[in-house]
Amino acid sequence: MAERMIEADGVELCTESFGDPSDPPILLIMGTGASMLWWEEGFCRMLAGGGRFVIRYDHRDTGRSVTYEPGRPGYTASDLVGDAARVLDAHGIPAAHVVGVSAGGAFAQLLALDYAERVLSLVLISTSSAVPGGRELPGPTGEFMRFVSSAQVHWSDAESVIDYLVAYSRMLAGGRRPFDETAARGLVRRDVERAHDFAAARNHDVLPDDERSRTALSSIAVPTLVIHGTADPMFPLGHGEALAEQIPAGRLLALPDAGHGAERADWATIVPAILGHTAGGQGG
Repeated sequence: MAERMIEADGVELCTESFGDPSDPPILLIMGTGASMLWWEEGFCRMLAGGGRFVIRYDHRDTGRSVTYEPGRPGYTASDLVGDAARVLDAHGIPAAHVVGVSAGGAFAQLLALDYAERVLSLVLISTSSAVPGGRELPGPTGEFMRFVSSAQVHWSDAESVIDYLVAYSRMLAGGRRPFDETAARGLVRRDVERAHDFAAARNHDVLPDDERSRTALSSIAVPTLVIHGTADPMFPLGHGEALAEQIPAGRLLALPDAGHGAERADWATIVPAILGHTAGGQGG
């Protein structure tokens, strides 16, 4: 395991790698507002133990990567997609298997569209289509919407932020399984305390609109594994089903009673699925 600061195009990003650099590479892309810590170390080590070179990294405005003034991000969503390619460049990797969760799954799709030569395969966890269109998709659950509309948090107070993020993690877990609050609180606290300025993570919510006309997801040619919990309150299962249908080489792995994210309870299922999907030099 080695944490490393990289600089590309004037942007400083914090990355960390696990495993043997000669093994097939897996790039992990986290969702918005979350640092690489949310790809938990145990998860990364399981993948590396399966013979993969695993890289995780902090998005801009999270963790130890470059931080901008809260409310004034100096970049766009397309820049976050480009950062994934920058991380690969810094590690001397021409192409990798790409695993994205939540908005990181959308970034992974856009990476496969905009930088097709850099992507060997895709794994899309708890995410939705990055390209508008297609069939009508179910909205978030009523409970989820009530939470996000009513939750109170003081972003200048670390303890208030930690309490809010633990409650949000409980909501995302979907409510069908026991929730390990102690583990969640420990992870959230490490994330908040490690950040240059945790309030800057909210910049991801106010990124300038830089939408471009994009090719349909049907142009993604690499093997794609869509992993989706049946109790996801943000993106109900229909989002995963639609993704697996839109991408020609897509297939769906549904996780019974799982919520939003790569939960510890599902690692024993997710990790072997990713290892199998990424077996072979061209994405298995």
